[in-house]
Amino acid sequence: MTTTLTFPVLLRLIDERSTAFRAAVASAPSLDVQVPTCPEWTLFDLAQHIGEGRRDWAATVAAGPAPAKSAAEGAPAAPREREALLAWLAESTEQLLDALREVGPDRGCWTWWDASQSPRTCGAVARHQLQQFAVHTYDAQVTLGGAPEPLPGEVALDGVEEFLFTCVATTSAWPHKPTAFDFHATEGRSWRLTVDGDGARSTRVSAPGTTPVAAADGGPSAAGVSVRGTASELVLFVYDRIPADSLQIEGDAGLFDLLRAWDPEE
Repeated sequence: MTTTLTFPVLLRLIDERSTAFRAAVASAPSLDVQVPTCPEWTLFDLAQHIGEGRRDWAATVAAGPAPAKSAAEGAPAAPREREALLAWLAESTEQLLDALREVGPDRGCWTWWDASQSPRTCGAVARHQLQQFAVHTYDAQVTLGGAPEPLPGEVALDGVEEFLFTCVATTSAWPHKPTAFDFHATEGRSWRLTVDGDGARSTRVSAPGTTPVAAADGGPSAAGVSVRGTASELVLFVYDRIPADSLQIEGDAGLFDLLRAWDPEE
């Protein structure tokens, strides 16, 4: 079975996506342009979110399992001048990477995903940070007009699973009829998300056309809905960056509406 990305690879890819994000910011006609995929934000707002968020996570990683104070308190604000903003963004990423290198992947770390399938470790933080950079780099590229670049293949393949394991998994009961969602990447990797009275959990499954798809943890033998596309398209779909009609969907597409509306905390 395919393994997740190693810690050194995660750090390298974070650095690469950070560079790509800054390149989009540098090329944009204005920092005040609206971000179509985040319509409540300008490009400056998005850059500020990236920089302050990475500084906060750097402080969180350094603090270990205990919650850290926000690094934004008393820190220099995101500068409005473009060249200064680019330097500030680069420094923000380096703070995060330095913190992760210092402690390594296995150290415990505070995270917001305590009920998920992802461990509360610095390695899991690095994995999630890569996806944050990848999706927001796409957001920044959208502001330039034209066709944004797909997410890099290895980033996107890990991103589908990271989203399902971290952002969806919960022990809160699914309030509807038990069902399953299948996600098939055209690159040959598949996952199943099962939702029922025990919550939501995901597993890797066999890709169609190889061996029969296995049920997840004794869940339904057939999915209520399946979605197929490139790994990049699947990541952008689950993060609401592209519409459902950009992919191939079979089964009850309305189940995705129920999944998006579900708030396990309620």
